[in-house]
Amino acid sequence: MKVISAVLLVAVFWSQEWKSTLSDSIIHIGAIFDESARKDDEVFRLAVADLNLNNEILETEKITISVEFVDGNNPFQAVQEACELMNRGILALVSSIGCMSAGSLQTLADAMHIPHLFIQRSPAGTPRSACPPTSRVPGTDDYTLMVRPPVYLNEVIMQVVSEYSWQKFVLFYDSDFDIRGIEDFLDSTSQQGMDVSLQKVESNINMMITSLFRTMRVEELHRYRDTLRRAVLFMSPATAKAFITEVVETNLVAFDCHWILINEEISDYDLQELVMKSIGRLTLVRQMFPMPQNTTQRCVKHNHRINTSLCDPKNPKAQQLEITNRYIYDTVLLLANTFHRKLEDRKWHSMASLSCIRKNSKPWQGGKSMLDTVKKFGVSGLTSFLEFTDNGTNPNIFFEILGTNYGEDRGRGVSRLATWDPVHGLNGTLTDRKLENNMRGVVLRVVTVLEEPFVMVSENVLGKPKKYQGFSIDVLDALANYLGFKYEIYVAPDHKYGSLQPDGQWNGLMGELVFKRADVGLSALTITPERESVVDFTTRYMDYSVGVLLRKAERTVDMFACLAPFDLSLWACIAGTVLLVGILVYLLNWLNPPRLPMGSVSSTTLYNSMWFVYGSFVQQGGEVPYTTLATRMMMGVWWMFALIVISSYTANLAAFLTITRIENSIQSLQDLSKQTELPYGTVLDSAVYDQVRSKAMNPFERDPMYSQMWRMINRTGGGDNNVEESKEGIRKVKYGRFGFVWDAAVLEYVANNDEDCSFYTVSNNAPDRGYGIAMQHGSPYRDIFSQRILELQQNGDMDILKLKWWPKDSPCDLYSSVQTRQRGNALDIHSFAGVFCVLAAGVVLSCLIAMVESWWSRRKGSRVPSKEDDKEIDLEHLHRRVNSLCTEDESPHKQFSTSSVDLTPLDMDALPAARQALEQISDFRNTHITTTTFIPEQIQTLSRSLSAKAAAGFSAGFGSGGGGGGGLQDHRTGGVGPFRQRAPNGGFFRSPIKTMSSIPYQPTGPGPNFGYGNDPDRGTSI
Repeated sequence: MKVISAVLLVAVFWSQEWKSTLSDSIIHIGAIFDESARKDDEVFRLAVADLNLNNEILETEKITISVEFVDGNNPFQAVQEACELMNRGILALVSSIGCMSAGSLQTLADAMHIPHLFIQRSPAGTPRSACPPTSRVPGTDDYTLMVRPPVYLNEVIMQVVSEYSWQKFVLFYDSDFDIRGIEDFLDSTSQQGMDVSLQKVESNINMMITSLFRTMRVEELHRYRDTLRRAVLFMSPATAKAFITEVVETNLVAFDCHWILINEEISDYDLQELVMKSIGRLTLVRQMFPMPQNTTQRCVKHNHRINTSLCDPKNPKAQQLEITNRYIYDTVLLLANTFHRKLEDRKWHSMASLSCIRKNSKPWQGGKSMLDTVKKFGVSGLTSFLEFTDNGTNPNIFFEILGTNYGEDRGRGVSRLATWDPVHGLNGTLTDRKLENNMRGVVLRVVTVLEEPFVMVSENVLGKPKKYQGFSIDVLDALANYLGFKYEIYVAPDHKYGSLQPDGQWNGLMGELVFKRADVGLSALTITPERESVVDFTTRYMDYSVGVLLRKAERTVDMFACLAPFDLSLWACIAGTVLLVGILVYLLNWLNPPRLPMGSVSSTTLYNSMWFVYGSFVQQGGEVPYTTLATRMMMGVWWMFALIVISSYTANLAAFLTITRIENSIQSLQDLSKQTELPYGTVLDSAVYDQVRSKAMNPFERDPMYSQMWRMINRTGGGDNNVEESKEGIRKVKYGRFGFVWDAAVLEYVANNDEDCSFYTVSNNAPDRGYGIAMQHGSPYRDIFSQRILELQQNGDMDILKLKWWPKDSPCDLYSSVQTRQRGNALDIHSFAGVFCVLAAGVVLSCLIAMVESWWSRRKGSRVPSKEDDKEIDLEHLHRRVNSLCTEDESPHKQFSTSSVDLTPLDMDALPAARQALEQISDFRNTHITTTTFIPEQIQTLSRSLSAKAAAGFSAGFGSGGGGGGGLQDHRTGGVGPFRQRAPNGGFFRSPIKTMSSIPYQPTGPGPNFGYGNDPDRGTSI
């Protein structure tokens, strides 16, 4: 440092000496620097001193300089100082400022034809953003040369992220960074479907992190911690170091994180400090300058020797050089070579003072020639090689990509992974390295709690260690196969997960880890703040949510489901309508009697009318003829009414028999919390118990739903509705009225594997926690386990393990609250039990009516029928009447043949009107007789047929008795056969009650002469 200070003093002294003694020097360079860039001024003066001390380039000519400092955000000041420099007669202008002031200087340089070499400087060391283009007058030359190459950060970071196959990450940027500089990168990520979150890092990082912990809940902090696993940092090295330090100390990042820091301005010193402060994997992208390995070649460039304090990489000053310092040095070297060529060509244009104030001020005539000479040649220096293209930009830029391995060790090694340049792109591979299997030979002691389907006993042979299976066991086996360790597993002595006891000690699985009796805790173990305070957890390998297990409602089948389509009031209206229409039909026929055809056996009584209306309603028809217009109009409307009612009934009956109503109304945790009829609870002192209590009692995260649930769970101190083990809760649900609140994953497995499919589950869809593997506090295996779990999740192996225990094609419906049919929608006997009951009731009622009618017939047969009984004639009375006629014959030898003759009621035959001569009926089919009975009400006849032989004997007997006076002419009957009921068509049933007795006949004398007209009321002929 003393040498450098001495050199600077000499340079300043000589510069002042030249101003006084060599005032006729024709090489004058002006410089404008940002007032915060004092180091740029230092390197600029050092470069001029080196050139003035070395006569190899300019020989006798010396360079004079004029330097001004301005506010980088004040373009007016920059232009004012530039005009002052032009008044002094400068040949070129060098500036190291921001884009805002550079645009104004560019306009001034174009107007005055002064070559302007612009070195872009970003504020506070943040990554550069491309300067917006400056509006120029068409046809004018651009006298501004961009010493620093264009900004390629968008292309480089896109290439790196794609190589790492990142699909989701966070992009942090500091407050000084212009976010517009990465618009192209954000557009590219959006087109490729990447999920990128932007977050600004405030200047007070400590306050920002503190506000996160103050405003976020524990679950949100866990999710935020997961998002920090992959991050890209667009910030200055100083801000990056402070930010990484804070997030590491507050435990927001873990060993499995991978961050990328991109900035052209990352020195070796910054690199080492970033690596020391970070954990996990760190990738750094910075600009590099290819240099020869030989120190002599690095410091000697053609005919110029660079100061060793700047070119020697081992020199501390060279290590702290900024990129703008390097470009300023090479810019001075380039101008010196340009002046040398102009002097050799003898094409030097004298420099006259230029005034920016005067209106008619003319630009410098030699500006164009000077600009072309600068652009034509290049120079080797601290930035490898500086040259310009035709459009005034520097094409030479190279990036190197450095990276560290995963780990928490301080001072990890940094290696170059790849390089990038605009011509060749990425040179190298950035595949994300996997963790090495560095746990071979390690035997871990694992403590567990049996919980289906996470951990279950698969084999228990006496004298041999138990074998276990389950989802958590599969995850542990996948970790063991990859990392190479072995494990011994045992169940916690008290079969509990563990909770904090009143004496401050932990029991259960947690107690085994706290007291270091086990290395790993594995089961359906959720990550909670209380547990994380005493043990370490890996990253979650499965999401967790609270659910409730309920028993499905049984399918309740009403045996009278056939009546369900219509309400009771509607059935009553239909029955009343049948009665009313029947009465109306009867009255219409009574008011206007229909003309019936001769011999019709139909009747228009009230009974027949009611029967006809009912038969037409059930679509069975009728036999009563209604010929009047009024009656037919009434029946037409009635048939239309019956058609609509029957069609509606049929359609609704199909729906009622095939659709099962859902009787259970609990379809969410909100429904469960709002009702009080069904008791529910959980395992006492479990994680679920603590979670419900915390969300119900904690004023910062109070949830009304959990508050209502807590009142039910904590009823009478929690003893009534809570259980000691999860199996007990499942048993209470299956055999009683109870809801079991527990881990949703466990409950889904229980419902899936129930033989009767009698369970269904209701859960919270938004997972608020996760299942993790617990380890001793400070365990060295936590991070390596977490990394492997992340790999299992990224390549899909974790999803395959889940499908093994929670298959998608489950035989049971987990979300239906009623028992579902297993074989289609076939109806069973229960659905039609009511129909059979109605049929059985009708059969019983018919039998009872038949018994009453039989009794009534016997009672009527014991008395002489009256005129009013003429409509129902007893056939037995006919037998007695015939026998009395036979006994009146005085010839004792006249009698029927000893062979008996049976009288059987047959068909009804219509005869002519009353009081006309009887038609002789000769129906001897099947040796039966025909009997015709006249009923004066409708002049009907009842006929019975005798056998041919019996009829012949009967006629002969009567004929001889009458002295050949022609056969039987008239007789009286006491009644007609057993017409107990009326037929649906208005007539009589023709079935006889019993077989009639034989009528013995003995011819005793002349046949009696029965006068047909003796009885005007009725008559019977045989």
